[in-house]
Amino acid sequence: MSQATRILLSLLIGLAGGVALAGYAPGAVAGTIAVAEPIGAAWLHGLQMTIVPLVASLLVTGVASTAEAARAGRLAGRAIALYVTFLFLSAVIAAIATPLILAVAPLPAASAQALRTALVGAGKVPAVPPLGEFFAGIVPTNIVSAAANDAFLSLIIFTLVFAFAIARIDAEGRALLVRFFTALRDTMLVVIHWVLWIAPVGVFALALVVGARAGSGAFGALAHYILVVASVGVIVTLLAYPVAWAGARLNLAAFARAALPSQAVAISTQSSLASVPAMLEGARALGVPVRTAGVTLPLAVAIFRSTGPAMNLAVAIYVATWFNVTLSPATLAIGVVVATLTSLGSVSLPGTVSYVSAIAPIAGTIGAPVAPLGLLVAVETIPDIIRTVGNVTMDLATTAWLGRREPRE
Repeated sequence: MSQATRILLSLLIGLAGGVALAGYAPGAVAGTIAVAEPIGAAWLHGLQMTIVPLVASLLVTGVASTAEAARAGRLAGRAIALYVTFLFLSAVIAAIATPLILAVAPLPAASAQALRTALVGAGKVPAVPPLGEFFAGIVPTNIVSAAANDAFLSLIIFTLVFAFAIARIDAEGRALLVRFFTALRDTMLVVIHWVLWIAPVGVFALALVVGARAGSGAFGALAHYILVVASVGVIVTLLAYPVAWAGARLNLAAFARAALPSQAVAISTQSSLASVPAMLEGARALGVPVRTAGVTLPLAVAIFRSTGPAMNLAVAIYVATWFNVTLSPATLAIGVVVATLTSLGSVSLPGTVSYVSAIAPIAGTIGAPVAPLGLLVAVETIPDIIRTVGNVTMDLATTAWLGRREPRE
């Protein structure tokens, strides 16, 4: 049984157990919550303690690998510029589409209130300073204090400046620092895998409390969350078709046929890497030169997740709306930037790992509580399938776009 399946089953069993307990043994609810709530909180704390070092190390190594790829040649440089553009566009789509979807199909008020009550203590909403004060505090005066206070945007800005500065020093020093942050990244991934290994226990405890306090409405609320976030991912996936038509001058039916095998592999494996052979074959069927696809497709799998910024920002906006956090256009614009930047550092990671490391900085920046992510990560299976399908479809579309200028074989 996969880890994602174990976590999902723990969530369902915990919710069902909590609902049954509240319905058939209400006198035992208080005692059960008194035991389960500290267990769930301790697991959440374990999850949160990995975020700052993981985000910093991922950004440094992500920028280093992107810079190294850009130095590989003209085609790689063009590809990276195109990927960064689409990552930004992906986040913009979420900033526009998610509030619209929530306005048309809002989370039922009773379910939202029940869930807020169920997560009281775990879902504290951070205070968002006035806009002028926010911009004044973006550049940190003390990076240690910024990390300690979860000032993610300040931390990201310092880390990016640090990462780009590394690229300007001598090769020996650059290699030393990149190796250090690579080792830190790998160490934190081991820690987070340990934390996720016991996730069924933590998620069960959280779900038991939520089920006991929120009742059966918790199931409907989680289903609503899945539909909203998956809808944003579908929008980004559909964007690949006009990209192939306008950028590569491809017939839409031909592109759809070429993309279908890699989409099937993506659905069955939830892995962009496993879809590379099918994507290469699809690119060949579209007439993309092998010398082009052989460079751009592995590069896309390594540094480009087109659905990442959109779906990550959608999760943060959903949680903010759930906890009645007001999101101004300026706040959403800042969320777009953070979603784009964090997606560069979370590529090639398992879905559950990238979920936490990429979304927590966005949520913290726009004023949404981070703790609910510990519960939502348990239902990431379906959104993760949408993520992977969207990624491989856009990978193929951008490869065809980049191959349009190359001589056809």
